[in-house]
Amino acid sequence: MQENIRQDKIIGSRRFSNYFWTLFLFIGGVSFLLAGLSSYLKINLLPFANPTELVFIPQGLVMVFYGALSLSFSIYILLTLFWDIGGGYNEYNKMESLVKIVRKGFPGKNREILLTYPLNNIKSIGIKISDGLNPKRIIYLCLKDERKIPLTPVQEPTSISNLEEEASDLAKFLDLKLENL
Repeated sequence: MQENIRQDKIIGSRRFSNYFWTLFLFIGGVSFLLAGLSSYLKINLLPFANPTELVFIPQGLVMVFYGALSLSFSIYILLTLFWDIGGGYNEYNKMESLVKIVRKGFPGKNREILLTYPLNNIKSIGIKISDGLNPKRIIYLCLKDERKIPLTPVQEPTSISNLEEEASDLAKFLDLKLENL
């Protein structure tokens, strides 16, 4: 039974880079907000600087704005981490002759995203590799109606050899051809 079902876990927003940016934006946002408030209140709220010497309009006001903006972004990323946006799995089931792609979205009535495709509608497994400023290395599920469904998560690009090995294993498992897109 286990040789007829394959399940690949997909890491969503719970990546190291998102934890780093949440912390970085939070610390920066609080610092800017305190600096702006210090210039307004003329009370030093930061132990490592003296922002009371800043003129509130325009410098202090701009610092409050940047601080609030940075805190807003950090809260947004924190919520995507909490909800694990984009996380899920790909299930390839030969017994049911189905491919299921399951992902988590934002809270609401459509939080669970479930895409199902019968195996007889799948033409091939495709790989797209593009290098440059924004490199992309993606494995696609190519359907007979010319749609291409991405199977790999959005992340740092993996090595080409790992991507090719993963795609060839999947094509071999599903008994499909492998093509370069």
